[in-house]
Amino acid sequence: MTDRPGRELRAGLAALGAGILLAACQATTTPSNAPSTTPTPTPTLAASPTAAASVSAPTATPEPPLSLALPADRDARQVRVLVAPQVAVDGDGRIAVQVTNLSEQRVVELVLRWPTDLREVLFLAPFAPSQQRIANGGPPLLQDWTKWVEGPGENGEPAGTTSLGWGPLDPGATLEIPILVTRRGPGPVAFDLQLLAGEALLTLEGGDPAELRVEVP
Repeated sequence: MTDRPGRELRAGLAALGAGILLAACQATTTPSNAPSTTPTPTPTLAASPTAAASVSAPTATPEPPLSLALPADRDARQVRVLVAPQVAVDGDGRIAVQVTNLSEQRVVELVLRWPTDLREVLFLAPFAPSQQRIANGGPPLLQDWTKWVEGPGENGEPAGTTSLGWGPLDPGATLEIPILVTRRGPGPVAFDLQLLAGEALLTLEGGDPAELRVEVP
């Protein structure tokens, strides 16, 4: 007896398998060549060099020519000072100094001090040098000034300074001090002038140290 239904079933299954295989082959697709996104590397930021902060120490202002160092010793007594240069531009003259004692104490010895190197341009003196002063029978060397010293001196007068002692100066009194000037060099000049009691720097009426900057044309 022929197994016809069985053969038909096997034939149908074979045909079905072939159809599924064909469909699978047709459904297989080639991947599209879609542009791939390549990740962009994050740029590395180079650190800009930072300029090193230049912290320099403050530069001290240089002292002008013909300056004086302030003495270590100070005197709280106050004075009022007026200085009037009366020197010809191309000749000699004098510097009139007026000092008033504003304190209630006597200044035993008032001292004027200036740089010795000033003599290269102006020579300052308490009197006019002359041969008659040293000649026999000349006028006596009696003056109001008490000393005229180029430092270093025996009483502490510093090197590089000329000190002219004058005094005494009573409370409330005023001294008129003429300083004779002989010109040795051309042109204007400025210099420091200090007022001391002995070796202690006096005080101006405003409270500043008694040092003035004198200008001679």
